[in-house]
Amino acid sequence: MNEVFVYDHVRTPRGKGRPDGALHEIPAVQLVTQQLQALQRRNALDTALLDDVALGVAQAVAEQGGVLPRAAVLAAGYAQSVAAIQLNRFCASGLDAVNFIAANVRAGMAGAGIGAGVESMSRVPFGSDAGAWTSDPRIAFHNHFAPQGIGADIIATIDGITRRDVDEYAAESQRRAGQAWAEGRFARSIVAVTDLIGEVVLDRDEAMRPGTSADDLAALKPAFAPLAKAGYERIAQEIYPQIEALQNVHTGGNSSGIVDGAAAMLLGDAAFGEKAGLKPRARIVSWATVGSEPTIMLTAPETVAMKALAKAGMAVADIDLFELNEAFASMVLRFMNRLGIAHDRINVNGGSIAMGHPLGATGVMILGTALDELERSGKSTAMALLCAANGLGSATIIERV
Repeated sequence: MNEVFVYDHVRTPRGKGRPDGALHEIPAVQLVTQQLQALQRRNALDTALLDDVALGVAQAVAEQGGVLPRAAVLAAGYAQSVAAIQLNRFCASGLDAVNFIAANVRAGMAGAGIGAGVESMSRVPFGSDAGAWTSDPRIAFHNHFAPQGIGADIIATIDGITRRDVDEYAAESQRRAGQAWAEGRFARSIVAVTDLIGEVVLDRDEAMRPGTSADDLAALKPAFAPLAKAGYERIAQEIYPQIEALQNVHTGGNSSGIVDGAAAMLLGDAAFGEKAGLKPRARIVSWATVGSEPTIMLTAPETVAMKALAKAGMAVADIDLFELNEAFASMVLRFMNRLGIAHDRINVNGGSIAMGHPLGATGVMILGTALDELERSGKSTAMALLCAANGLGSATIIERV
């Protein structure tokens, strides 16, 4: 089995996912194209050495459909021999794109490739790809479907997580993200997005509010209380009869932000590095995927983390840094509590509550953030992981070299 190395990674800044956001005018294919071009420039890369580009997209419809990565490969001026594939595991799509390339390299079926992800949530709105899971009444009834925000409030109710707890976590995410930007911790990996005439339209994460306090967040109304009253509280009680009343603690301020963005990671075996004249920055140690209870749909991280650790022959204590996508504050707090992880080991540069969650791209972004932080701090190992809709989860462990 071949060892798989990370040679480089890049990402866009995250733009507000609405019509007045900075990246709204830039189609998803261009966001990806610019990241591919950046990897080629930064590494003087002979793209004919690559076998494949895998791209995670959570809303793979309209302009984000049609095997978008193949269009981006050609638009970026890559060799025509570079294949492309589009993957969807909801919020874990980008991380699974990295894992897809890693699997092929490890098996010897490819020498090198790029795992990438994109989501233009301002142009292809969340819910555009509604399928049987949500829109077929028979399937939704059988699976006790409820929106993710209801699942986050179920976690808070069952685990005794209070509104103050989630607001304090969210405020700390904002503070950490602001500090990370102020100290230039993302500088090596950020690729400014340009428009058709080459003008920079965004060079910094746009949705952050680093001065936000827990008291500020306490003034926001619970976002999912109307849904609970509309019938989803009853659905939650059917699965979890111990719930007397659902505690609606999540708001727009302690949940992940809707944003646009893209990211890409260059992976390959040792022979590829020698041919390309590149030194590896990290080694892919292991990865894993799981399914979890679909009504909450946010509890997979604790299970997939243990599965990835078992595959690597490691324990929680062996991981120096965790990057867990902040879909909602309660699910991160649950993960920390269940695995005994101190806050100074997880999301040390903030997360999606502060900077936003571009669905298909986030997995690549947080894995890259973990690598950058390992190098900055001199630490060795990191795990990136995400929960995903309908009860799914993915994780990847890396080791700095």
